[in-house]
This record gives sequence, C-alpha cells and structure tokens, in this order.
Amino acid sequence: MKKTAEHPILQWMMNNGALVGLVVLCIGLFIATPHFLTVNNLVNVGVQAATVAILAFGMTFVIVAAGIDLSVGSVAALGAMVAAYSFSNVGLPGPVTLLLGLFTGLVAGVISGISIAYGKLPAFIATLAMMSIARGATLVISQGSPIASSPEVNFLGATVAGVPIPIVTMVFAGLVCWFILSRTVIGRSMYAIGGNVEAAILSGLPVKRILVVVYALSGVFAALAGLVMTGRLASAQPQAAVGYELDAIAAVVIGGASLSGGSGKATGTLVGAILLAVIRNGLNILNVSSFWQQIVIGLVIAFAVGFDVIRNKTAR
Repeated sequence: MKKTAEHPILQWMMNNGALVGLVVLCIGLFIATPHFLTVNNLVNVGVQAATVAILAFGMTFVIVAAGIDLSVGSVAALGAMVAAYSFSNVGLPGPVTLLLGLFTGLVAGVISGISIAYGKLPAFIATLAMMSIARGATLVISQGSPIASSPEVNFLGATVAGVPIPIVTMVFAGLVCWFILSRTVIGRSMYAIGGNVEAAILSGLPVKRILVVVYALSGVFAALAGLVMTGRLASAQPQAAVGYELDAIAAVVIGGASLSGGSGKATGTLVGAILLAVIRNGLNILNVSSFWQQIVIGLVIAFAVGFDVIRNKTAR
C-alpha cells in the first residue's frame, strides 16, 4: 500500500529530474549568494540561455528521431554571417537579409538530411562534414573579420520597454517546437522513427522525407540562434557559436530526451538550457574559474546521461 502511494511521486521525479535539479540548484545559489535571486540577474540568465535554448529546440527534433547534429554551431555562425554580409556588402534590405540568414540554415539542414536519408551517411559523419563546411564558408565570406549586421537582426538582441527580445524569441521558438512535436503528424512521426525505425517503415511512414524535414528544422533553428547572438553583438563574428553544438545536445539530454531516440519534449529542453545557464551564472557569481566550470558542466552531462540509462532500465 505504501509502495503504491509513493510510486506516482517517484515517477514524476524520474520524468522531471531536470526541473527538480533546477529548483534545488536555485535554492542552493540563493543560500550561497544574495546576488543570484535578483531581477537583473535572472533576466541575465534568461538572455544567456536564449541562444543555447533555440539551438537545442532544433536539436530536440533530431534526437527525438534518434539522430545527431554536430553542425548547429557552425550553421548558426554561417546563417548570421550571410545575413550580415548581404546587408553590409551587398546592400540588401534588412528584412530580406534576415530571411536569407534563416534560408541559409534551411539549406544546410536539407543537405545534411539528404546525405543521411538518401546518401546513407551516418548522421555523425554527415553533420560533422557540414560543421566543417559551414565554418569554412563563414570564414571565407568574412575573411576572418566581423561584419556589421542590419537593424532588423540587431533587434533580435535588443531590449524593448524592459523586455529582452532574445527571451521573447526563445519562448516563440519553444512554442513552435512544442506545437510541431505534440500537435502535428510529422511530430508524431519523429517519435515513431526514433522509437523503432523498422516499424515506422513497415507502417508506411515516409521515413526518408521526414528525416530531411527533421534536419531542415534543426538548420532553421540554428540560424535563428545565430541571428539572436549576432543581434546582441550588433555584428556577425566568424568564430561565433564554436562548441555550442555540445551545449545544445546537453540541454536536450538534461531535459529528459533519450539519445537512443523516441523521447523528448520542448519543455524539458527549455529547462535543460536554463539549468546550464544557471550553473554558469552561479559559478561566475561565486568566482569559480572558467576551467572548473567546464569540469562541472561535463559532470552534469555525464549525470544526465546516466540518469537516462537508469530511467530506461526502470521503464523496461
């Protein structure tokens, strides 16, 4: 009887480990330093989380479908650089350059998707190649120097009437991710493919086309993240978002998605991204060395993956 009463609570904690960890961490930081739980600092955490969260929303589609995308950081930089170059060097209108940046991410994602779905390349190899190609193209376009971005792109990194636009963009991207995953046929198809690709094929799902869409969405979200980052700096940086693909993967896994596919949700990814931002923010406030911060983040990722393994065994 006692076991039955405890089961729902334990099950909820197992399914929302990231949220529980975030609450515990915030309480701990509040006790450790009075500077953490202030409006300005919490807004700062939200702004810091925005870029990684948007990248991670796109990565959620990929991981739900049992894939991986190592190119999102480079694609983010390329999309932003194409937008900035089109404005500063070509003279295209600001709104057009913004759309062109998103289109660049779409094209990069489609190429990766086609290579994986139709070219039969492993996702790791295909996206690793795209990571190198996109970063190289960014350096070629910029010649290694920053390029000023348009006012429309800069708006994505601004604060209007006290409201940080990066946070608004993050929430919008999260809602789009949630809607696609939970309210569309293609979203349910992603879960089916990630759960059992052979069964998905036998049930008549157009698996190859869906995989192309999955990586196309990842590319668009990556480009949007790059534009937000560029807006905060008012210029596109050739080395922007280096290593951010690891943070994006970490946010999705910490948020409860399984690297084996078939599970994951937008709300979990958002919590994972915020948790990473809170850890970095808290360590900065406590004057912890950036070298140690990398170790802490690595331990958090290892714990999240281990927790996923335990949860999957418990589910069986």
